Amino acid sequence: MRTVLKLAIVLVAAIIFFVPPPPGVSPVVMRTAGLVVFTVGMWATQGLPEHITGLLFLLLAVLIEVAPASVVFSGFTSGTLWLVLGGLFIAEAVRVTGLGERFALALLGRFTGSYSLLVSATVVVATALCFVMPATLGRVLLLVPILSGLARHIGLAAGSSGHTGLMLAAIVASFQIGTSILPANAPNLVLAGAAEAVHGIHLDYGEYLWVQFPVLGLAKMALIVAATCWLFPARIERAAGVRAVSRMSAKEIRLSLILLAALALWTTDVVHGIRPGWIALAAGLAVMLPRIGVMPLAAFNDSIKYGPYFYIGAVLGLGAVVTQTGTSAALGALVLPALALVPGEDFRNFMLLAIAATIACMVTTNPAQPGLMVPLGEQIAAATGWSLQASLMTAALGFSNIMLPYAVPPLVVGMQLTGIGLRAAARYTLLLALPSFAVLLPLDYLWWRFIGYFG
Repeated sequence: MRTVLKLAIVLVAAIIFFVPPPPGVSPVVMRTAGLVVFTVGMWATQGLPEHITGLLFLLLAVLIEVAPASVVFSGFTSGTLWLVLGGLFIAEAVRVTGLGERFALALLGRFTGSYSLLVSATVVVATALCFVMPATLGRVLLLVPILSGLARHIGLAAGSSGHTGLMLAAIVASFQIGTSILPANAPNLVLAGAAEAVHGIHLDYGEYLWVQFPVLGLAKMALIVAATCWLFPARIERAAGVRAVSRMSAKEIRLSLILLAALALWTTDVVHGIRPGWIALAAGLAVMLPRIGVMPLAAFNDSIKYGPYFYIGAVLGLGAVVTQTGTSAALGALVLPALALVPGEDFRNFMLLAIAATIACMVTTNPAQPGLMVPLGEQIAAATGWSLQASLMTAALGFSNIMLPYAVPPLVVGMQLTGIGLRAAARYTLLLALPSFAVLLPLDYLWWRFIGYFG
């Protein structure tokens, strides 16, 4: 079935690429649209590893000359991409030093008195890791084995309702809560990078946290706990004893100091003006420097995986190409009239854009969605009467939701690690999506209104 779908994507992309353009549409727009359909389709179906598809897009874009090379590769000049690179270094340092495992075990082992308490602690730990471990997949790979061992110890067997709920809470919280913290997730980074590459807008760590975290973070935490306990109820038969924690090693202490310094600089970037990307790069280099670092220099080549760096660079390039060629304007002329956005009707506009952004995630994937949404930012701002900054931030309203698991690669990996089936995962994500639309989005609108974000 997937092979047929991939062939269909290639066929549709080829038709769009080669068909004569309709009146008023330039040939370069059609060629770009065909290339975008192919690229986004491969990302959505996982036909190739994401970074390989991204590199293929970059190659095809320069070979068929839909845009100058400076535009195609503009994502690699974005400060956001250096935030990604620094984040890869930091995530690997947290893993190899054992600091993340120490942190998770020290907290989780103390909250096994009841199932609801353990689920709550799991979501809190996943959220805390979002601040110090900027890679969703890394957080999933850290938490799953720890929770699996803890679940066995307290009588939650693999495949049981409690085990499934605990694993899904950890995996989904690692992604969804991370969407409210700028360096924590790929979609956030794509949003920030595309905003810079396409519109010259710089998203600050502190501003992003202030706008998104109260509802998409804190309120979503409570929703995840409630949904888990309701859909996957369980009882803990025996509480786990508190595991003795050894003293922190010198490397863990040094890494903790580096992370605290980076976090302090990130949260105050509005004050000092140092971009989050440069802070991340400095912290990433610090963890590898002799004497003060925690990893050998050989880790640069041996253990750090650079796939996300090239994937996000390609998504940023796609956004720039779509804008430069006029494809985004054509897409906006096609899509925005259907939304019928009206200046002054902020709540209606807010909900419609959230729904459109969520649908875009289902068509592409959550990480790739900002690459399509951000180029429409100026048109959305004009149609709603909002600032460009506010119109760009609405992309997060979509990629913070998970309608179906396939759209979030780390969730798919987590399902494979835990043996959780698509049916159980889809029930869970859909259950979370319904109150997210019915309760959290109106609450988020009120928060934006309260802080004066609509302008």
